[in-house]
Amino acid sequence: MSAVREPEVTIYHNPGCSNSRGALALIRERGIEPRIVDYLQAPPDRATLAALVAALGVPVREMMRSKEAAYQAANLDDPSWTDEQLIAKMAEHPVLMNRPIVVTPWGTRLCRPPERVLELLPPVE
Repeated sequence: MSAVREPEVTIYHNPGCSNSRGALALIRERGIEPRIVDYLQAPPDRATLAALVAALGVPVREMMRSKEAAYQAANLDDPSWTDEQLIAKMAEHPVLMNRPIVVTPWGTRLCRPPERVLELLPPVE
């Protein structure tokens, strides 16, 4: 008898964020224990951030928290910033990363509101 393998699910998580906590709870309600990346404690590198942007299929700025002080201080809403420069800023200041981002075999989403994570999980049997 072979063991049933759980799907590989990763959440880029901020435990201080209610949306992030909500998405994590919904994943666990489906019986899945995800790989949790506390991106403030273990920031993703530029290559990982670029891969997340590509998987999300959104402009880099949609993956950024524009209301953060670091965003405002660096004037990151200036359109002269390139995607590569914005990704470098997120790598340097992980607080700029929007959350939660969930990666599953069924896709990658910014899960705001948290219920968006349900689009990425297998149905309840």
